[in-house]
Amino acid sequence: MMRQQIINDGVRVDGRKLDEVRPISCRTGVLPNRVHGNGLFQRGLTQVLSVVTLGTPGDAQEMDDLHPDEQKRYMHHYNFPGFSVGEVKPMRGPGRREIGHGALAERAIMPVLPDQASFPYTLRVVSEVLESNGSTSMASTCGSSLALMDAGVPLTATVGGIAMGLILEGDRFAILSDIQGLEDFLGDMDFKITGTTEGITACQMDIKVDGLSYEVLAQALSQAKKGRLHILQEMSKAIAEPRPDLKPHAPRSVTIKIDQNQIGAVIGPGGKVVQEIQKESGATVVIEERDNAGYVSIFATNDESMQNAVRRVKGIVALPEINETYVGKVKTIMPFGAFVEFMPGKDGLLHISEIKWERLETMDGVMEVGEEVKVKLVDIDKKTGKYRLSRKVLLPKPEGNPAQ
Repeated sequence: MMRQQIINDGVRVDGRKLDEVRPISCRTGVLPNRVHGNGLFQRGLTQVLSVVTLGTPGDAQEMDDLHPDEQKRYMHHYNFPGFSVGEVKPMRGPGRREIGHGALAERAIMPVLPDQASFPYTLRVVSEVLESNGSTSMASTCGSSLALMDAGVPLTATVGGIAMGLILEGDRFAILSDIQGLEDFLGDMDFKITGTTEGITACQMDIKVDGLSYEVLAQALSQAKKGRLHILQEMSKAIAEPRPDLKPHAPRSVTIKIDQNQIGAVIGPGGKVVQEIQKESGATVVIEERDNAGYVSIFATNDESMQNAVRRVKGIVALPEINETYVGKVKTIMPFGAFVEFMPGKDGLLHISEIKWERLETMDGVMEVGEEVKVKLVDIDKKTGKYRLSRKVLLPKPEGNPAQ
């Protein structure tokens, strides 16, 4: 009866026209600000809540396949609990259906993601199906797009999706836009198409007939485009473009490009230097090597931590300049003077004769380890690269010759 009504009268079981999309509602920011980004997409009786989490490059998923070095920086996970269709069943891990739907929505968004150089975050989206009556994978695609833009991820375009159906009776056929569960079950096709206003980003087709003619496929694609543009227009009412900034509790990122030969200095022996920067600043520092250069990505949840880490890294990669004044920290005291760390990872000798204008016979009681001291870089040994510091040149020179 349902199929005959569609073929003969052009009327669907819920009274819609063949190319009519169910009512759409879109919202962003429905969860507290602790969440990095979220979007709620509802189309008819299908409702999906997508939630975004931003992480550092170190959070990327290692792919255990033929290419063990491959990493996945964008992940989409799809959950379909029993209550979404009025069922009572245990909450278990994802099955083939959940993995397939999540993979389709993930593929749909990937063409519009920013590259790692311009946006060095790992992205994870979780789509929770709250209510289902047809095409939750397409609702997940729409919800993910809303959530990513709400999180401030600079997508190049908004992505929407629609599921197309087919009723084929002999030589007669009808293409259905935005099919619901009953039309999927009793129909002959489930053709999911995602894309932007410019074109298609992903598709998936299930058919119950022997094949499709060119005419059927062409009409399905044409009708799908019309429906997709309508959905994208409705989505733009909630959020038309990515937010200009990240949410307050999302990790902030700064990337510093350094010379390839400076990577070791930032890492330090056994990772000592980078671990010390992270411990003292509270930021996360990720160092990568690509395109014959080093990239230091710094992630922090507040500006103070960020600036502290940036200052430390820039101090390491900066080149010391003769006659420049630095505030250093005494690291070691020897009978002939003290070694002062005047730049991160760079120690210089402050000889006993360069501490004061007055002559010092011993280092006892003159300085303490950890004491901050203002020094001037007076020389760099061309052969060994060792630094020679002076403190007395920054002090007023007394009259006469106290050294004698």
